[in-house]
Amino acid sequence: MNFPSVPYSDPAAYFAAYAERLAKAAASVRPEALAAAAALMADAMERDAQIYVCGNGGSAAIANHLVCDCVKSIQTDTELKPRVHSLSSNVPFMTAVANDISYAEVFAYQLKSYGRPGDLLLTISSSGDSENIVRAIAAAHDIGMASIAFSGFSGGRSAQMAQTVLHVDSDNYGVVEDVHQSLMHALAQFIRQSKMPAELVATRRF
Repeated sequence: MNFPSVPYSDPAAYFAAYAERLAKAAASVRPEALAAAAALMADAMERDAQIYVCGNGGSAAIANHLVCDCVKSIQTDTELKPRVHSLSSNVPFMTAVANDISYAEVFAYQLKSYGRPGDLLLTISSSGDSENIVRAIAAAHDIGMASIAFSGFSGGRSAQMAQTVLHVDSDNYGVVEDVHQSLMHALAQFIRQSKMPAELVATRRF
């Protein structure tokens, strides 16, 4: 059933229903997929490989935020020096590709320019079916890169193509994006604390 399926007159009641959907959606993410995603990200950082991330709209904001949490936060109290880049952040480059070639190529074109075998791609898409996301995954695989797809709704083509899929079972954009944001935070924090001296974990803010 879609949410909301009926109008609400009380914002508190709407928020309570939203929070219930949010908790259910968060619980739908498969634990084994989380473990696989964390392992791929940590391995790329330990190998000094590049990690690329991309998304559209709200998912682009999550992609940009992921760079901050990984590059700044994970370095704190660890020996890791993550190299994480958002393909959604270079507006002049994206608009040049979109205008001269196709918006469907804005991420794949960048990967074909920067990506190398052994690098890692993270895609963030609620529908999982945005053409530029699908083409980015295909380009990554052609290069020899591993892929992690954050998806929602039915999963779309990205959930069928990516090697690891963090799927959120929800049909509401806000709920899916909130869980994707939480997954991003949790993965970055998990990797950070796993690489910190154990005695520091309780003394630091996450």
